[in-house]
Amino acid sequence: MTDNLLVENSLVVGEGVIFTGTIEAPGLASINGVVNGKIKSSELTIGPKGMVTGEIEAKLIDVRGVLSEKIVCQEHMVIHRTGLVSGHLDYMNIEIERGGQFEGQMVQHPSSVPVVEDEPAHSAQQAPV
Repeated sequence: MTDNLLVENSLVVGEGVIFTGTIEAPGLASINGVVNGKIKSSELTIGPKGMVTGEIEAKLIDVRGVLSEKIVCQEHMVIHRTGLVSGHLDYMNIEIERGGQFEGQMVQHPSSVPVVEDEPAHSAQQAPV
C-alpha cells in the first residue's frame, strides 16, 4: 500500500474477509468484505462487494454495496446506484442515486435542534374568553 492510500485511524475489511464483532474506527472504516456486528466510525464506506449487517453509527456513510439493520448517520449519507440499504435509518441528509435502493423506515433529524428554555408557568398568558 502506498502512503497516499493510508488514512490515519482507519480500518479496511478487504474483499473475501468475514468479520463478526465490534469495530470502532475514529477515522475511516472501509468495508469490501462482510461485517456482522457493530460499527462506530467517523466515516464509513461500503464497497460494491461489501455487506454490513448490525448497529451502525457514523457521521458520513457512503454505500455502494449492502447495509442493513439499525443505522444512524449523523451528517450525510449517499446510496449509490449499486447500493442497497434496509432496516431503520436515522439520518440528517441523504442522497439516493437513480438505481440506489432503500427498504425500511427512515427518520430524519434536524441539522440543529433548537434549544427551548423553560418558561415559568405563571408567565403563560391565556386568551380572553
